[in-house]
Amino acid sequence: MTATSRLPIRTDRLVLRPFIADDLDALHEMYAREDVVRYLPWPPQTIEEARAMLERIRPMTDIGPEADRLRLAVCLAAADGSAGPVIGDFSLWRTSREHRQAEIGFVLHPDHHGHGYALEGMTELLRLAFTDGGFHRVVGRCDVRNPPSARLMERLGMRREAHFVENEFVKDEWTDELVYAILDREWRAALTPDP
Repeated sequence: MTATSRLPIRTDRLVLRPFIADDLDALHEMYAREDVVRYLPWPPQTIEEARAMLERIRPMTDIGPEADRLRLAVCLAAADGSAGPVIGDFSLWRTSREHRQAEIGFVLHPDHHGHGYALEGMTELLRLAFTDGGFHRVVGRCDVRNPPSARLMERLGMRREAHFVENEFVKDEWTDELVYAILDREWRAALTPDP
């Protein structure tokens, strides 16, 4: 089974689905904000840049034998279970076939912070990584000045593996990076309640 056969992913409050052409305005509105791109390697996006980004990410719909990237629109679930407005952008991509490793990424519109949506959606993305994706290890990274991202990865059961000091020059300044990771056996153990 591949990730595509499981899409869309539905949780109690969210629908995670591939991006579509109609998502341009929501994607631009999110990535045009300075507070959203503060810890990302690019400045706020113009509508043209958002359109180009959308065209790049729309084909990223699977993690499987032939595909290495999954990029999903995070939508609030409507009362009937259908996908409502786009509130985020979650990703999972393979970093090594040989070592069965992947990386996650997540962006949530600031108007929707503090409601547990990122935890709810990323929990399902990790499930997909370790079940359908067959990964051994999944990594997440964040700027050290972004404690909400670090806390999310900790709440997902990921352990902090590294604090790289001034390892990247981003937006005219040296930045520190935190690296988190979780192994498939750690993820499976967390699913099993203690006796």
